[in-house]
Amino acid sequence: MHGSVDWQKSSFSEGEGANCIELAAQRGSVLIRESDIPELIIATSPESLESLLRGAKNGEFDHLTL
Repeated sequence: MHGSVDWQKSSFSEGEGANCIELAAQRGSVLIRESDIPELIIATSPESLESLLRGAKNGEFDHLTL
């Protein structure tokens, strides 16, 4: 689907274990996947990802907490 992709995980993730969010850039898009399910890939624009991260940092989604 996405060919050869250079996935990168956060420097905060330790070791080669699971439970890591991985990101890659490809043709102007940002690809996102969870290391537990590497075949499930979400593609978005850099601007949309930035908006999501900014909103999370600002607490805009705190009301969704269980």
